[in-house]
Amino acid sequence: MSNIIMTEIFTSFQDYLHSEQNVREEIRNIVKEIEKNAREILTVLQIIHQENGAQQTSSSCLKARQLFEEVRENYKKLSAIVPSGQYYRFNDHWRYVTQRLCFLAALTVFLEVGILVSINTVAEILGVKVQASEGFHLDLEDYLMGLLQLCSELARFAVNSVTSGDYNRPLEISKFVGELNAGFRLLNLKNDSLRKRFDALKYDVKKIEEVVYDLSIRGLKPGSASTEATTE
Repeated sequence: MSNIIMTEIFTSFQDYLHSEQNVREEIRNIVKEIEKNAREILTVLQIIHQENGAQQTSSSCLKARQLFEEVRENYKKLSAIVPSGQYYRFNDHWRYVTQRLCFLAALTVFLEVGILVSINTVAEILGVKVQASEGFHLDLEDYLMGLLQLCSELARFAVNSVTSGDYNRPLEISKFVGELNAGFRLLNLKNDSLRKRFDALKYDVKKIEEVVYDLSIRGLKPGSASTEATTE
């Protein structure tokens, strides 16, 4: 009798493990599609770093918006598979790609209107909820990690803008990243991955400040005496 009970117990364990493995496999397959979407969006937006890429910014953002439609569909599939109340049990599968997509959504909005995208807007772009109580949602930490990735991309963009002869863009980026840096300093971040990533922000800020300083000493900063004399 004891052997029969033991067999039943471990058979139920096997059924549970098999079911969970199937769920994880389905999640991995969908996440692969989301990662593919993220790579496509990144490729589209990389045009900003090319010479005269600023002229194609609008079309690139429009294309990125279209690709985000596919992202929304895939997150919809993902939310349908993840068991209710078990978001954090499986979120390691999609955490990093979600952070990347938060960065890409923030970059798209910055290129379009030059402002910081809210977590609500990013959640809407991805097609997920904002509050954990609502189900499959955008975790605050993933949103913040995306913003920190944005700062690194904008530091690179500032340098390449000068190469392309756009001397006004680095000033806009400097102001934006400076305000974002001030905002992050209001947060009491613990010593985790977010804190470590935030520590790297100071190097992005420094890089952008050096670009602006170089424009100033060369008389290329918009509004300086040299640029005004040139336009006259």
